[in-house]
Amino acid sequence: MLADVLQPAPVQDRQLLHTGMVWNLVAEEADLGPAGTVRREFLEHTGAVGILAMDQHDNVLLLRQYRHPVGFHLWELPAGLLDVTGEPPQACAARELAEEADLTAEQWWVLADWWNSPGGSQEAFRLFLARGLGAVPPAERHQRTHEEQGMPVVWVPLSDAVNAVLAGRLGSPTAVAGLLAAWAARQRNWDTLRPADAPWPQHPRMRASTSGPAPDGGRGETGQADVSKWDSTP
Repeated sequence: MLADVLQPAPVQDRQLLHTGMVWNLVAEEADLGPAGTVRREFLEHTGAVGILAMDQHDNVLLLRQYRHPVGFHLWELPAGLLDVTGEPPQACAARELAEEADLTAEQWWVLADWWNSPGGSQEAFRLFLARGLGAVPPAERHQRTHEEQGMPVVWVPLSDAVNAVLAGRLGSPTAVAGLLAAWAARQRNWDTLRPADAPWPQHPRMRASTSGPAPDGGRGETGQADVSKWDSTP
C-alpha cells in the first residue's frame, strides 16, 4: 500500500524565533543519522479545515476572498483555522461553513488530507465534503469583517470548476486540491470518502489519539459513503 510514513527525526535543539498573531516561526536541529544534523526553520501552525459544499445538482460553492500576500482576489472553498481549543475538526468545519457561507449541512465526509507546504510549515489541512445543505436563519448569521466582508459567493458545476483549475484560472491550493479530489471521488462513485471523524495522523494534535488507518482506509465496514439521501438535498 502506498502511504506516507510517520518517522520524525530526533530533535537536538529547538528555538522559538518569532511569535505571530496566527502562527509561530521556530528552528529545530534534527539528527538525520548518517546524513548528519540539519537546522530547519518552519512555521508552527494550528492546522486548518476546509469545506467543499455541494448541492443536489453537483454544484459547488466558491467564495472570492482577497489574499494580501499574493495581491489576488481568489476563488476559494470555505475554510478556517483549528484555533479553538478542543474543537473537533468536523465541528470547526461546520462553524466555518456557517460563518463564511451562512449554510448548514446534514452530511459530512472526509474528502482529502494534505500539508499545504511541508517543506516549511506544519500546517495540516483536512477537507470535508458537505451535503444536505440548509440556510442559517438570518438572526443567527455571523457578521463578517475585514477580508470576509462582502465576499462574492457563486455556485458552479463541479466540471466547470475543475476546468478552471486545469486552465490555470484558479490558484487557491484548497480549491485546486479540493475540486480535483471531488472530481476523482465522483468518478469512483464516492467510494473513497471517509467518515467525518476518520483518523488524522498528519495533524500533530490529533496524532496521540490515532492508532493508524483502518484496514479499509477508515471508511467503515462497507468502505462506501451512504449516498442514498443526497438527492433530497435542499
